[in-house]
Amino acid sequence: MKIIVPMAGRGSRLRPHTLTIPKPLIPIAGKPIVQRLVEDIVKVCGKEVDEIAFIIGDFGKEVEDNLVKIAEGLGAKGSIYYQDKPLGTAHAILCAQESLEGNCVVAFADTLFKADFTLDSSKDGIIWVSQIDDPSAFGVVKLNDENIITDFVEKPDTFVSDLAIIGIYYFNDGEYLKNELQYLLDNDIKDKGEYQLTNALENMKNKGTKFSPGEVNEWLDCGNKDATIYTNERVLEHNGNIISATALIDNSEIIAPCFIGDNVVIKNARIGPHVAVGNNTIISNSAISKTIIQNESSIIDAKLNNSMIGNKVTFNGNNIIQEVSIGDFSEVK
Repeated sequence: MKIIVPMAGRGSRLRPHTLTIPKPLIPIAGKPIVQRLVEDIVKVCGKEVDEIAFIIGDFGKEVEDNLVKIAEGLGAKGSIYYQDKPLGTAHAILCAQESLEGNCVVAFADTLFKADFTLDSSKDGIIWVSQIDDPSAFGVVKLNDENIITDFVEKPDTFVSDLAIIGIYYFNDGEYLKNELQYLLDNDIKDKGEYQLTNALENMKNKGTKFSPGEVNEWLDCGNKDATIYTNERVLEHNGNIISATALIDNSEIIAPCFIGDNVVIKNARIGPHVAVGNNTIISNSAISKTIIQNESSIIDAKLNNSMIGNKVTFNGNNIIQEVSIGDFSEVK
């Protein structure tokens, strides 16, 4: 089994945090989004994953090394491919064409999920979906009486289905997928100016491929600040309190669930619930809830809720109740 992870986009809706690191490397409860994603996929695969291929932009060697380590930590080979131009989802996947063979899971790295099933690798293909209240902003699928997907509809103006495609797909024949994606590029078949995976899925369906829905218990988005903070909250709810043994907590209260990383120092503070604090961060004289704070930051006299603070930030809140979104290497006094 191979996992293909397109993640070349920079995540403009999550700025300023994505100005310095790619969105899939933003931490959720102490782990990068993409790491949690591939860990969750490995859990439901039911087969050994031998390769995880990441399709990235010009993110630099440190990011590439970190991605390879994530794959190796799951017992798989880590491969790096590049998408130099944003030409669509089909083009992104095809950038990893050397890894498109055998059983493949394709997972776009801006979503997390919770599921309690094991992937049935005997099926032609599986498209993960989630039932949602307002499907108008998503691609959706329609099913027949045999629970087989009959139609793919992108952002429907009128209601056709409430089963939204969450961006995770299984294909039992990666070579077949590769050929269908290449067909789109060779014939310049675009939708809204880009080469779209849904066009390849439609062609495969018309040739007899039977796609089944894979429903998840919970679908968690990381598209913008508020959604990412909510996802952090839900992951903490699932995982419970995690406090590093190297953290120093002095005259402070930690209200579960929280994640407290290595060598964190917390003094005279109330932290939680739903707070994630990265390694080597110092917090003093503060009250913080429902917030993500990354590594090596210093937080003083803060009263924060529904906030995100990046790496190596110095923040003095002056004891004012605030909601903030502060990128890496910032100083706020």
